[in-house]
Amino acid sequence: MGPVEEHYDRGVAYKIAGNYEEAAAEFQAILSVEPGNAKAHRQLGLVYGFMGLFDESIEELRTAVDLDGHDLDARNDLALTYTMLGMMEEAKAHFESVLEADPDNAVAKKNLIYF
Repeated sequence: MGPVEEHYDRGVAYKIAGNYEEAAAEFQAILSVEPGNAKAHRQLGLVYGFMGLFDESIEELRTAVDLDGHDLDARNDLALTYTMLGMMEEAKAHFESVLEADPDNAVAKKNLIYF
C-alpha cells in the first residue's frame, strides 16, 4: 500500500471515529499530490458536511462528481447534501440522474419519492 492509500484509509478511519479535522487533513494530503483524486474529494466533501462547512462540502462533492461522473455514491452524496440544505431542485435533478444511470439505485429511489 502506498502513501495515498495510507492517507485514505486513515482519513476514513478518522471520519468514522468523528475526528473530522484529522480526517480532513488526511484527504487534503492526498489532494496536495493528486488533485484529481475523485474519492478524496468525495470523502473531504462528506467530512466538511459533518463539520458544518456546507459551501465547502458542496464544492468538494461537485468536484468529485465532475471528476468521476460514474461514481453514483458521490452523486447521491451531493444530492443528499443539497436536500439537507433545502436545495430541492438541485437534489431532485441529481437523484434523477442517478436513476438514469442505475434505475434500481436504492438511495436515489428512496429519496426521490419525497419530491
